[in-house]
Amino acid sequence: MILTVTMNPAYDMTYRVEHFERGQAHRVSSVEQRIGGKGINVTRVLNQLGKYARATGFSDHAFAAAAELEMPVDFVHALPWVRRTVVISESEDGTATALWEPGARVSNPHAAEQLAVRVVGLLPEINGLVISGSLPGGISPTLPAEIARSAIAADVPTICDVDGEALRLAAQVPGVILMPNGDELRHLTGTKPTTPDEVVTAALPLLDNGVRAVIATRGAEGMVAVTADGAWSAVLPEPLAGNPTGAGDSATAAVIAALTAKPVPDWPTILADAVATSAAAVVIPVAGEIDRCLRTRIAPTVRVSKLDLPAHREPVS
Repeated sequence: MILTVTMNPAYDMTYRVEHFERGQAHRVSSVEQRIGGKGINVTRVLNQLGKYARATGFSDHAFAAAAELEMPVDFVHALPWVRRTVVISESEDGTATALWEPGARVSNPHAAEQLAVRVVGLLPEINGLVISGSLPGGISPTLPAEIARSAIAADVPTICDVDGEALRLAAQVPGVILMPNGDELRHLTGTKPTTPDEVVTAALPLLDNGVRAVIATRGAEGMVAVTADGAWSAVLPEPLAGNPTGAGDSATAAVIAALTAKPVPDWPTILADAVATSAAAVVIPVAGEIDRCLRTRIAPTVRVSKLDLPAHREPVS
């Protein structure tokens, strides 16, 4: 089983309009609401990839009950209410505009400890862990790192897809896998990498501090993986238009699914599959779903390039 942790879940609202124009009234053609949050999206995609996954984190009773109708869940009921995220999807050209609420504040002083204990209790049952998304108010940014450290000590592959101070602290956990986007990598490293080679240079100090791998997501420019075994970039021949919300979560699902496979694929294969899975999410107007046929079709077209490491960092063959 793969476990996902979502500390700040959301109800994802998707409004479909023909064309969105700021400052104007719009007739909405359809509305869709579903449970969401980054870890929830990862869980959904894992299930589509044929992996059994369970979701945990913080929620209120109503959200947990709704989630339980769709997937195995084990939430700590610590939120007074669950936020909403709104995506305005334009049918004219597939453009999406997103509005993200910050979420409620956790007032239970024991909530963080309860979640950490719950995850530790599940470690004997899982072979992969993903900690995703923002933190609600009242939760220390040390919590993702604390949970990751426990999982890695139990030899469970662990991905942290968090941001801000939580990401900085998670990057200090030996063995963790990080999946930052461009902004997150800039804030984490204090650099402004714009090319794949610059991403490698920015990520190497993180590996020196014990990070197992940095997989930088770069939107339409693909992804870069930097590991102790080498570094690679992967990109589609042509970017796909659509809703990017949830594309990164789909990539995370692909990576943790690969790391729990037997045998584990090599990093170029993992990276190519992550790019294809992410692209297969972009064409779906709601987060947490992929077009599996498209994923299968475009996976062989992903262009993977080996990147140079400094001479003293080249892996020994």
